[in-house]
Amino acid sequence: MTTDLSAPAKRSTTTAGRGNSPRPPFGVSAVSALAVLIALFSLVPLGYVAYMTVATGWDTAVALIMRPRVGELLVNTLLLMAATIPLCLLLGVAGAWLVERTKLRGHRVWAVLLAAPLAVPAFVNSYAWVSAVPSLGGLGSGILISTLSYFPLVYIPAAATLSRLDPAIEQSAAALGLGAWRAFFRVVLPQLRIALTGGALLVGLHLLAEYGAFAMIRFDTFTTAIMTQYRSTFNGAAGNMLASVLVFFCLLLLVAEVRSRGTARYARIGSGVQARALRLPLHAYQVPAQLFLLALTALAFGLPLYYVLKWIVAGGADIWTASEFLPALLATFWYGLVGAAATVVVAFPMAYLAVRKPGWFSKSLELSNYVTSSMPGIVVALAFVTVSIRVMPGIYQTAGVLVAAYVLLFLPRALVNLRAGLAQAPKELDEAAQALGKPPLVAFIRVTLRLTAPAAAGGAALVFLAIANELTATLLLSPNGTKTLATEFWSKSSEIDYAGAAPYALLMILLSAPMTYLLFQQSKKVAGQ
Repeated sequence: MTTDLSAPAKRSTTTAGRGNSPRPPFGVSAVSALAVLIALFSLVPLGYVAYMTVATGWDTAVALIMRPRVGELLVNTLLLMAATIPLCLLLGVAGAWLVERTKLRGHRVWAVLLAAPLAVPAFVNSYAWVSAVPSLGGLGSGILISTLSYFPLVYIPAAATLSRLDPAIEQSAAALGLGAWRAFFRVVLPQLRIALTGGALLVGLHLLAEYGAFAMIRFDTFTTAIMTQYRSTFNGAAGNMLASVLVFFCLLLLVAEVRSRGTARYARIGSGVQARALRLPLHAYQVPAQLFLLALTALAFGLPLYYVLKWIVAGGADIWTASEFLPALLATFWYGLVGAAATVVVAFPMAYLAVRKPGWFSKSLELSNYVTSSMPGIVVALAFVTVSIRVMPGIYQTAGVLVAAYVLLFLPRALVNLRAGLAQAPKELDEAAQALGKPPLVAFIRVTLRLTAPAAAGGAALVFLAIANELTATLLLSPNGTKTLATEFWSKSSEIDYAGAAPYALLMILLSAPMTYLLFQQSKKVAGQ
């Protein structure tokens, strides 16, 4: 009798012992191999730039890069970034501080309105401003439009960080005799370093990648010059050298952002619950603060929406032609859905390794994707054009190539969400399921995959909206006859058919608005964790 009872106990102990080291659903080696293949695939654009630079020859490359035209583009780019990034930092931090740290009336409404301009693509913003001021053009106009389009990239992380800062630090500064302004600059602002450097990086990368907004106001940048060169000489050496300079700038921004983070720690360590931050009274500054935020949101969101609706009213019912409108809408949805699904699937092996097997290997693979995603869409598109024509001519200008470009451009959006979702599905749950006799694949599907599904859906939604508003890669890689909301908007606005372009602009805004709100809410939730 005793022997019969002890035998099951031994088997149970053995099973539990095996559960301490659960087998992964597909094997670590298989996941690692997939991740390596994806990383190599993601390096195709960087390899293209390096190969074309070498193939051009040192003397020719130097001659092309040292041309006066490149110097002009370089000055334009540096001036644009030197003015726009500080302005975005100033507006983003000021808005975040007013919303999160002052007794601003209606601060919950302002919190959402300051994020709303992200729902308006930059080229739609430019279209609206050109409608308002037809003579708009040059560096000043580029700074105006890009600042109004991209300051929310700083505001959102800054507001999220301010909402979670421990007020005890500020209280200590006040106890030491620092006033509100001195405490802000000496205590609060240094705590925003990571948010500000990350936001500045995003603004800089958008400035380097943007094409439509600057082309519409006739302001030349490297991206607009590359597109012009491509259309005139089809992937000539001059365009390739411009692309290499552009990629060099992107890599410089990445390195600068990493170095500027510093090594300071910003986490609160200790027992007890963090106190809620005290909001400073604005007193006589209440009205100026309200007017400032009103003017900012009116210029960044109200004006574009007004002129889009104005052109829709001017165009009447004739601009809603189903034969033109529906194909673009359906194509946008199809590419968005397929591209989002493919991006999530491709991102999963790297996210799995980053969470389950952290180390230099997984970090290196992940970094390769961030490097590629930092490149402008036009560089990625040129890489796929060259590779498809020279290696596999049959796939040139097919839907598969366009979807592959979308995957490389927007992979980090899915990767970050999947990594967070997998972190909330600890491997101990897989261990428990396998200890209960479930095969590794069944345990993975029923436990890990189900818990990761919401994060995957969030990442897919962000990728979908990025694809819906993408312009340059779609213009270069889409199959003949393909129309999307972005390309149709660009086609009609380029022909000065502003009324005809308005419905496509409105639809892009309506598609982007819910995801912009979701992005803002997610940042607040992460801040509260």
